[in-house]
Amino acid sequence: MWKSDELLKPIWHAFSALDVDKSGKVSKSQLKVLSYNLCTVMNIPHDPVSLEENFKDDDRGPVSNHGYMPYLKRYILEKARDNFDMQDFNKMCWTLSYKKNMNLKSLLISNEDAFKVWCIFNFLCEDTYPLVILAEEIEYLLRKLLEAMGSSWNQDHFAEYKLQLSLQRNNGGLSAWELINLVGMAHFSKGMNLHTVSMGITQVYQELILDVLKQGYVMKKGHKMKIWSERWFILQSNTLSYYLSEDLVDKRGDVVLVQNSSVESLPDREGKKCLFVVRCADRIFELCATDKKRKQEWIQALQTCLQQVRLGLLSPHREARQRRRELRQKHTVEEEELTERMRQLQATNENKQIELEVMRKKLEEAAAIAAMEEERRRQTQTDLQDRYMLDLAREKMEREQMEQQVAQKTSELEQYLQRVGELEDMYKRLQDALDQQRTAKQEEETMRRRQARLLAEEAGKRVELEQLHLQQQRAMCQVQAEKKELVEERQAQERALQAATLQLQTLEEERQGALAQYQEVTKKLTLAANKTKKWKTRVAKHEGLVRLIQPGHKGPQIMTNWGPASFTDAELELRKKSWQQKKNQEDPLTQ
Repeated sequence: MWKSDELLKPIWHAFSALDVDKSGKVSKSQLKVLSYNLCTVMNIPHDPVSLEENFKDDDRGPVSNHGYMPYLKRYILEKARDNFDMQDFNKMCWTLSYKKNMNLKSLLISNEDAFKVWCIFNFLCEDTYPLVILAEEIEYLLRKLLEAMGSSWNQDHFAEYKLQLSLQRNNGGLSAWELINLVGMAHFSKGMNLHTVSMGITQVYQELILDVLKQGYVMKKGHKMKIWSERWFILQSNTLSYYLSEDLVDKRGDVVLVQNSSVESLPDREGKKCLFVVRCADRIFELCATDKKRKQEWIQALQTCLQQVRLGLLSPHREARQRRRELRQKHTVEEEELTERMRQLQATNENKQIELEVMRKKLEEAAAIAAMEEERRRQTQTDLQDRYMLDLAREKMEREQMEQQVAQKTSELEQYLQRVGELEDMYKRLQDALDQQRTAKQEEETMRRRQARLLAEEAGKRVELEQLHLQQQRAMCQVQAEKKELVEERQAQERALQAATLQLQTLEEERQGALAQYQEVTKKLTLAANKTKKWKTRVAKHEGLVRLIQPGHKGPQIMTNWGPASFTDAELELRKKSWQQKKNQEDPLTQ
């Protein structure tokens, strides 16, 4: 579903175009036409009664932007779904707004290219109204345009333009129509072919607005006929579409990329090189690039799309735009903090200057008091000298004494003058000390700023160290838990090994016992075989196998395997009984 902020920007342009006198208000009849066109393009059922009911209290005049916004959100934006073409929506808003804001005849680009630049402006501008695009986004757009046109970027040229822009405007940005004039007048693409400029604008439009990450001709193997055909492929955020040619007229299909989709490289076969395959839930698409470089570019682009689909991210350019906005907000906050800090430092400096001025005034007052004292002393000295001269003239007889006194006073005067010179020298040194103190205060202020910056950096490092410490503690806890599990598993294995060892010993003892029993049975069998052999020998000796031929019995004759038997059944029975009796008599002896 489209975000309401992205839909509001084109609508704002259309509303501003209807506001002819720039008063911020539009008549209800024009709003009805605008609302009807919006509902038609966005496949929303139009409700003409809701507009009348919403503005039934505004019959005295036109409706402002703030008054139209609740109706727009409730009856249009909240009902918007993904079942409409965003390009048709932008085309409708562009048609309502561009004729009243600019003259395309003065531009070097076509109406279609101007429309694409307008869409790019809506994508890159700020979310505050009136809409403007900042200098950073202008630089980003111009860089991509020159890169698409195969031209080099002149940073000095743009720096001069950025300086002029900041001097002319407080916000440092351009409106949509000013941006179209900037691109259409080829201010940064002088000497470029118009067709090259148009191709560059189209490429940037497809990349930023249509989320086209890569496009080009690729051979595709048919699903049923197994025939290789050349198709024009366009890779967007989660869709790989292919057309019969690059004019995008005959669309042959879409490959929807989901989380379980994958892309793999294939070895050369069937006379085809640079093969790769895109595996989806229901189908497999075998593709063939023109060379190894384009094959790697397609695989890399497809893997990037699949990674974004698995992570649920927006398109790369929307993510980059969001990061740039967050970075600008961060810089704005830092500048405000720096301004506040500078204001505080300025206030502190002013307080210090006031204190220094007070100290200077006190020193001047002290110097003035010292000068008055010096003048008083000089006057007193003069009075004394006059008095001494009068005393000398009046008392000639005490001349020698007076001369001694005068010499003494003269020495005192020299000491006093020397002291006065020392005071003057001290005053000069005090002035030098004040200058040095002022210089030291300035150096101290510089060091305080540097120290504040170092403290801020130290705080950032301390936060990073604390995060690393927490990560180490988590890792240590995890390692200890794994170590504990390994120790428990090893103890269980040792217990199992001990039980198996005991069982093995038991089986070994049973095997030894069975072996001993087997040896005893073997011995018994050997003895029984020897006894049987002896008995057979005895029977052969006692009985014999041959007897004298006698007249046969008239009864039925017994037949053996060697012919007629030499005895009858009765004789055989008698022989068995006698042999059994002998055996029974000898068995107790042998046992």
